[in-house]
Amino acid sequence: MKTKSLLFLSIIALLFVSCSGNIDYSETFKKETSGGYLYNQDDLIMVYYENDKLFLNWRGGKIQPVAISQNEFFVADMYKKFRFVQHAKTKERYLSIIPEDGTSEITYDYLKVPNGYKTPSAYLNEGNYDKALEGYLKIKQQDSTSSFIDEWDFNSLGYSFIRKHEYPKAIEILKINAVLHPNSANVYDSLGEAYMLNGNEREAYVNFKKTLEIYPENKKAKRFIEANKEKFEK
Repeated sequence: MKTKSLLFLSIIALLFVSCSGNIDYSETFKKETSGGYLYNQDDLIMVYYENDKLFLNWRGGKIQPVAISQNEFFVADMYKKFRFVQHAKTKERYLSIIPEDGTSEITYDYLKVPNGYKTPSAYLNEGNYDKALEGYLKIKQQDSTSSFIDEWDFNSLGYSFIRKHEYPKAIEILKINAVLHPNSANVYDSLGEAYMLNGNEREAYVNFKKTLEIYPENKKAKRFIEANKEKFEK
């Protein structure tokens, strides 16, 4: 396996030296291949061209691949060689990983998404919480154990805004967490605290009460419920 990897790297190194980078990309080709490719459920590889050179934007970094031909390139950051392909039946476009062993097998690895497509985290970052939740629910439907909907990650993100006293943002993120993990006492406890700090005692009461329904031993929730029971249970 190591020998194959070294051979593959050597070939790529030779290609890097030999390729002038002056690949002639037609306007039609650039139009067909430019755009976002779904790297995973919450991450895109963006393909674009500048001065007739191919570039990628991936995880915030601008990458210039080694152009091997019009349709093939190598990305050192991923240690992968790719080709652009179109599915014969669906006509959808993909980035296909070229196997290290040089076989001609075509795989459909990263689907090209429509222009304007945004991942759930992109919606979350821009404050479009409804769209973000919609995307995360789709991820949950496909894989309920996905790391992209991890309860503790959302909780940590919510508390990062609480520490900055940005309570409305914390509330929106923790509300998403509660929808994604409705059987967790912790999500309601965190959401209750965010509402409490934001001065919305009624919503805090509702969420602390949900916490106690799942985990009756939560002391903080107990104290809040006892202190406000007469106010909100009339």
